[in-house]
Amino acid sequence: MTGPASWPAVPEETVEELYEHAPCGYLSTSPDGLVTRINTTLLQWLGYDREQVVGALRFADLLTVGGRIYCETHLYPLLRMQGAVGGIALELRTAAGGRLPVLVTCTLGVDADGQPRQVRAAVFDARDRRAYEQELLRARQEADRERDEVRRLATALQRSLLPPVLPAVAGLEIAAHYHAASPDEVSGDFYDLFPLPGERWGIVLGDVCGKGAGAAALTSLARYTVRATAVHDSDPAAVLRTLDTVIKQEHDDVDARFCTVVAGRLTPGGSGYRVELASGGHPPALLLRANGTADYLDTPGGQLVGMLPDPQFVAATVDLGPGDTLLLYTDGLTEMRIDSTRDRYEEAALREFAGTLAPAAASVVVEAVRALLVEAGDRLDDDTAVLAVGVPSAG
Repeated sequence: MTGPASWPAVPEETVEELYEHAPCGYLSTSPDGLVTRINTTLLQWLGYDREQVVGALRFADLLTVGGRIYCETHLYPLLRMQGAVGGIALELRTAAGGRLPVLVTCTLGVDADGQPRQVRAAVFDARDRRAYEQELLRARQEADRERDEVRRLATALQRSLLPPVLPAVAGLEIAAHYHAASPDEVSGDFYDLFPLPGERWGIVLGDVCGKGAGAAALTSLARYTVRATAVHDSDPAAVLRTLDTVIKQEHDDVDARFCTVVAGRLTPGGSGYRVELASGGHPPALLLRANGTADYLDTPGGQLVGMLPDPQFVAATVDLGPGDTLLLYTDGLTEMRIDSTRDRYEEAALREFAGTLAPAAASVVVEAVRALLVEAGDRLDDDTAVLAVGVPSAG
């Protein structure tokens, strides 16, 4: 076994050589700032001869205007109070008129009576650091610009998946709200209300699994398939069966998607509307009655759209009279967290919440849900769409 190789011989250096050719600048001044000594390293950085600086310039003369102001108002007062100041970012003026970004550390030397005798400054070249910081700043600005562009595109695409305005329907009040959990992604929540032959109206609300471009494409497909199908076959269950077939035709092995949907038709009659709904794996609609009660419209057993070989869709019918309101919603509402735990809001809490509102017009219900979502803040993990239709009270 051999011992460690010996270091090559290092030429002996004097203290003076270490001072003059140190890898940082050194500068000494009198208490009033007149330069009394400066090392070769700093002279070379600045491009001055020694006689141009020593006894001729003050430290402030080597600074930019901003640096001089900073020294007078901050650096020198701190130095007198603390005796030392470290890591001050300044810019020195070179003999050629350029600027040299530096970091300066100063100490105040005092005599036996404690009176200021000398200021010593170590000056570190900060050009590489400044370039690195500027590169970081440019990268951050570019990232911010790209993020803003992504948000603009996501917002525009999301808006295209929802009706720009809801139509006015005689004898009905309609209100809707969409809450995006993230401004950076397009979600698959959607709703629509559209005319059908015979003075009837089609209604749909759904939730496509996933986010992003794939979810947006399926959302658009679902919304317009329901619209087109309902015109020729307004039976809600038949509409969902057609939608299920169309989605399966779009399946691929890489990005197979499905959705939950509640679709229906609204038919005017008497003093209100008859609502026929079919559910494909979607949370049940909530019915707020004029008598002050609130309960779910029972549609159990409806299966997901676009996933199962032979799905079953469940239909229900309800009559809306004056003062009644029907609320459709996506599961972002019932699955929002109620506190810092994983406990969810759930359907029982939503029914209780609706009970405190009933009877309520559609706009009142949607506004109350919107406020609930805002209050949830970051406890709301998923996007949420709500759509309410109600028959105005007779009074």
